[in-house]
Amino acid sequence: MTDAPDMATPPQPNSAATGPAIRVLSQYIKDLSFENPGAAVEQQPNIELGIDVGATPKDTNENIFEVTLKLKARAGTADTALFLLEMDYAGVFQVQGFAEADLEPILLIECPRILFPFARRIIADISSEGGFPPLRIDPVDFAGLYANQRKRAAEAAAAQQAPAQPEA
Repeated sequence: MTDAPDMATPPQPNSAATGPAIRVLSQYIKDLSFENPGAAVEQQPNIELGIDVGATPKDTNENIFEVTLKLKARAGTADTALFLLEMDYAGVFQVQGFAEADLEPILLIECPRILFPFARRIIADISSEGGFPPLRIDPVDFAGLYANQRKRAAEAAAAQQAPAQPEA
């Protein structure tokens, strides 16, 4: 018995994927700002980090969307900023084979999860090039961010639907 392939049978072409798929068509820095206004601070600086995710359709016939990961970081004390870094890192994704109800979570959880390691590395490199230790962002729970965003949206909608209470 031999493990060699049978050369008499021609190789079969790969069949097209029939299940759900997420394809990364491109990714890029959409906007980047790094400001270094502060001098050295005697005490340990605080790091404030903000993360937001957005998605916009590019070609709905082809299920192509642009997903943008917005990162803002500020290092410093209450009085002095050492550095301010803002970056919009975007990716263009083709999303196929998912139910319409699953599309929003795919775009706002799974796509940012794909983009995040690249954005994290750029932020570490930029802060290092600015003369500071690399800013290493911990992994982000995009599912938790999405759940919080949905909760806030539901609360805001409920507040608008509630009738005004007369003051006593």
